Amino acid sequence: MQAVIANLFAQAEALSVAETLAVLFAVGYLILAIQQNIWCWFSAAASTAIFSWLFFDVRLYMEALLNVFYFVMAIYGWHSWHFGRRNGLDLIVSIWPWRIHGIAIAVIVLLSGISGLLLQARTDAAFPYVDSLTSWGAVWATFLVARKVLENWWYWFAIDASMMFVFWAKGLELTAVLYLAYLVLIPIGLRSWTHAYRESNA
Repeated sequence: MQAVIANLFAQAEALSVAETLAVLFAVGYLILAIQQNIWCWFSAAASTAIFSWLFFDVRLYMEALLNVFYFVMAIYGWHSWHFGRRNGLDLIVSIWPWRIHGIAIAVIVLLSGISGLLLQARTDAAFPYVDSLTSWGAVWATFLVARKVLENWWYWFAIDASMMFVFWAKGLELTAVLYLAYLVLIPIGLRSWTHAYRESNA
């Protein structure tokens, strides 16, 4: 346990200014998203722009590409929340039919199987299938946040829990702790959005 704690402090000290800012903006995005504050998308854009550069710099090209997608979705999310207002009211939280989620999950699993197979066959990727599943799942979950769909929190809980164990297994304990913090905040977001959904449908 002492070795793990020492490693956490070593990783924290090794963080660059850019990486620190990216993490802070990422946490800010989640906290603001819980509050349905439109500024969450500005925080997301800042975080993903920095992460895109960082991942490209260390040749994690797929992660860099995923963060470019997140950056585009931050713009879309702001547009959706801002122009989705009606009669001066913010875009309301909605719930989508389980049929849509069933189709989405089936597509995610199919795409994950294909990309996981390609990663396993042609690269030295660690956890190719888990990485694929969480990446495709994150694409869908991000779209749900942009549309203020309540179920996004369930997807993020599953995604972040999976990635927390992957990061821990790869020796990235500090990142794993960050994702643990996400797991603590997600139920708060779910409760807050559920309350907003019930109020708007009262």
